[in-house]
Amino acid sequence: MAAASLDLQGLLARLDPTADVAQRHIWLIDVFDWLRGDRASPQAAVGRVSLLLDAVEARPELRERLRAWWRAFTRAVDLTALLADYGFAPRTAFVSELTERLRRKILPGTPETTDASDLFRMVLPGAFDAGWIALLDDAQLARIGNLLADAALDDIDGAPRWRHTVMDAVTYCSSQVVAAGFSPELRLRMSAASESRAFHALMSDLDALREQMFRAPRDEDALQAAFVAFRDRLDACRASASSVYAHLEDNGISVGLVFRLRQLRERVLRIRELLDCLVSATPAPSVARLVGRLVLAGGERNSIRALIASNSSMLAAKVTERSAETGEHYITRDRASYLQMVRKAAGGGALTALTVLLKFGIYSLALSAFWSGLWSGLMYAASFVAIQLLHLTLATKQPAMTAPAMAARLRDIKTDAAVADFVDEVANLVRSQVAAVLGNVGVVVPAMLALALLVQFALGRPLLDAAHAAATLQSLSLLGPTALFAAMTGVLLFAASIVAGWTENAFVLHRLDSAMRYNPRIGAFLGAARARRWATFMRTNISGFASNISLGLMLGLLPAIAGFFGLGLDVRHVTLSAGQIAAAAASIGTAVLQQPALWWAVAAIPVIGALNVSVSFYFAFRLALRAHSVSLGDRARIRSAIRARWRSRPISFFLPA
Repeated sequence: MAAASLDLQGLLARLDPTADVAQRHIWLIDVFDWLRGDRASPQAAVGRVSLLLDAVEARPELRERLRAWWRAFTRAVDLTALLADYGFAPRTAFVSELTERLRRKILPGTPETTDASDLFRMVLPGAFDAGWIALLDDAQLARIGNLLADAALDDIDGAPRWRHTVMDAVTYCSSQVVAAGFSPELRLRMSAASESRAFHALMSDLDALREQMFRAPRDEDALQAAFVAFRDRLDACRASASSVYAHLEDNGISVGLVFRLRQLRERVLRIRELLDCLVSATPAPSVARLVGRLVLAGGERNSIRALIASNSSMLAAKVTERSAETGEHYITRDRASYLQMVRKAAGGGALTALTVLLKFGIYSLALSAFWSGLWSGLMYAASFVAIQLLHLTLATKQPAMTAPAMAARLRDIKTDAAVADFVDEVANLVRSQVAAVLGNVGVVVPAMLALALLVQFALGRPLLDAAHAAATLQSLSLLGPTALFAAMTGVLLFAASIVAGWTENAFVLHRLDSAMRYNPRIGAFLGAARARRWATFMRTNISGFASNISLGLMLGLLPAIAGFFGLGLDVRHVTLSAGQIAAAAASIGTAVLQQPALWWAVAAIPVIGALNVSVSFYFAFRLALRAHSVSLGDRARIRSAIRARWRSRPISFFLPA
């Protein structure tokens, strides 16, 4: 403690209210560094606050010097901007905001500044400061207020200058709220019931509150009435802005709009905190809470991780809301729909056999890696789109679409009955995947065998030569990197669902279906009836088109692009892989049954299918959980319930009741 006192004495000796801006601010930074100490505990920092207060109060000359320093500080630094704007991101673009945060992390700041926000960031940089500030008791806060109280800082009307500073900050925040409410992006999307009328009267209510706040003598009843009127108007503005969310759910989600809505909500909360400081009979605790909130808001504002988390949650909502609608169609809940899924998957498997045949045809052209990958990708895309338009099913396309539909049921998961209903849906989903995979693989193998024999009969030679057939079996062997490639393919399946959700959201958000239906030029070119049919068709199929085309191109181009960088990555899709194995086996003949390579390749099929499905579902489900803000506790309850169902009724995950 003696060493701490010596350090404190040295700090107090350096207190110079006539120093330049940089030296005054360096002294302030050093004082807070001393208060933090080794950051061992917030309680220790609170103890150092008491030491500082005791040392200043014991010396009247030092107390006057501190007040003179505070007077110079508040006249040089704009505290209003700090209270109103600190912690708010001024830009909606992710890249520009990321660049700004990286700049602040990499480039050092300077205390030679009159920007209170930059200085605040250097004086109180982390959550530790918010912790010890929250522990300050009322007596300590009152002592701090008495030390900084200065008649020279009172305005002509006798009101403390800090009250005018806080009221100005309320005015700045309120003007931002009004500007957001009047912006066309929000105003046009507010519900007809709420409109934007609340925003019209917000500033006049604030003027009435300001008048009562600084009236001398003060009428407490009139002040309270003005405060209640302004607070209610502020709540009405917030409710009007919240009505935009319903529009976004129905008409597509815009990241920019969600950003503005979140900023507006945070502005309203900041105004409430500032008003607490103004109207409270004992403002010191409210001021301490506000400072603590500013510290946390600054940490959030400077965090790259927080920026990524915030943007990913908005992107998750943007994607999953649309994918959830599509995913519902892939979940079977009874025996009839289960059998229908098997039939659709069987048709998808038959068409995939033709896809495998075309793939070998492209390889036979001996094109360069890029052109071979591009043409393979286009062929995959055409095949997947054909499966979609024929209302057939490709098994591995389902999980990334069904995960958002599942997560959408987690919005109200607080009761045990809701958890049980969700577990029922999990069982329905797993059964649907099993039916689709079995339908695909069960048909693609015999269909590919028949096509290979037909080609051999027509050409007089096997579909694949012996070396190519052996290499195909070897590349698909379970002993090789097949499992890794299958997991990578699951990531591609998830990525395709992201493209699908983003594309459909953009299609709905920009009302392209309405444009196709009613645009005069399109109507003149297609005719009114045909334009309506095309609009309905595209609204129904845009998600599938985006998913299928992007997946096909990724499956075709990934090996070529990875090969360019020397990574040696490849894709393993369960239905395509099963068809390739069947083609290789048919080319070799019955002798293949005696080759271990065949059986190692066959053993890889269930592994490929499981990884394709599980990896894509895992990433999509995690994304959907983020979009719906499901807590860690609820996630643990869900996992426990699923394990209990697996132990008690495992057959329900494979066959319908």
